[in-house]
Amino acid sequence: MAAPLLEITALTKRFGGFMALNGVSIAVKPGERFGLIGPNGSGKTTLINCVSGSLPTDGGRIVFEGQDITSMPAHRRTRLGIVRSFQIPKPFTSMTVLENLGIPLENAGHARAGDGAQAMEILTTIGLAAKAHLRPAGLTQIEMRKLELARAMAARPKLLISDEAMAGLSHAEVDDILAILFGLNARGITIIMIEHIMRAVMRFSERIVVLDAGERIAEGTPDEIVRNPAVEKAYLGE
Repeated sequence: MAAPLLEITALTKRFGGFMALNGVSIAVKPGERFGLIGPNGSGKTTLINCVSGSLPTDGGRIVFEGQDITSMPAHRRTRLGIVRSFQIPKPFTSMTVLENLGIPLENAGHARAGDGAQAMEILTTIGLAAKAHLRPAGLTQIEMRKLELARAMAARPKLLISDEAMAGLSHAEVDDILAILFGLNARGITIIMIEHIMRAVMRFSERIVVLDAGERIAEGTPDEIVRNPAVEKAYLGE
């Protein structure tokens, strides 16, 4: 059996007296489509902030490709291949769509600033090649989400954390983003999906972990998760 790509052990995070994560342990396999769900305030965002390095941990261990990265700064984690997209895209508004990819490509050590060949390749994969020379203000909502994914792809991730990439999109637009994520996974990229659109998570994920009140309450296949009484209680109450 292959070693986990990402292994989180007994992860703890406090904000003052509030325990946001209480000993959470998760292992993600190479190439896996992994879902992370839970009600609001369950600790999902705190967990991915700790994994990406934007928040320090208060306890536990994070290992990526066999290397302990628990105390590693965020930019070094990105260079190792841990990349996340954000629910609210914040592109460089003064740059074109194509130019927005140049900075993450250069920071990840994959291209020189101004070298547009790799950026255009990514935009073609994402479906934004026709908008390459527009500024972000000229994009629709779904195109902005695609640009956010393209900027994440420019860092050449081994692990892509997709943080609510489909929030607020129509049924057809959700399917469009899902098709992109399936395509990226088929290229060998491991994907953690954090999403409130349950049909998207259930369709995409091979395995799902459920958080509630900072603790892991369930893990299993989509079929197992929808039949789990603890999950039903967390989402619907008693």
